[in-house]
Amino acid sequence: MSQTMLAILWPMLAHIGWVCMLYAWLTYARMRAVQRGETDSACFVLGRDEPLHVARITRNLANQFELPAIFYALVVLLIALGKVTMFDVIAAWVFVAGRVIHTLVQTLTDNVALRGRVFMINFLAVVALAGHVALLAFEGLSR
Repeated sequence: MSQTMLAILWPMLAHIGWVCMLYAWLTYARMRAVQRGETDSACFVLGRDEPLHVARITRNLANQFELPAIFYALVVLLIALGKVTMFDVIAAWVFVAGRVIHTLVQTLTDNVALRGRVFMINFLAVVALAGHVALLAFEGLSR
């Protein structure tokens, strides 16, 4: 496997690490909220009536399984096709950086407009990867 093919695995692994960190943060935040008497653990059964600071983390963690699912599929397709380029590796790192920034904005602020603008970083990185996969598909059709 080429170095470029291997290089695209690192952003995927970085995102997986980020998701693991979010699970740990959410667990800690929920535990602290119960200890402080802000809520009781029953509110976490359906995620209702969570304190705002916990709900932000919960929602962001859920976001990590929306657009990132498409990111993973595109990366796996590029690897399976053996067509990973440095463009793809850069787009993948931009995606991960955007996910980190998005998490920070979503969990630490109430600035929904900024969150939407930051989300565009992730979205455009996925569009770039999808565009490359689409080009490969069109090339395959023209053969």
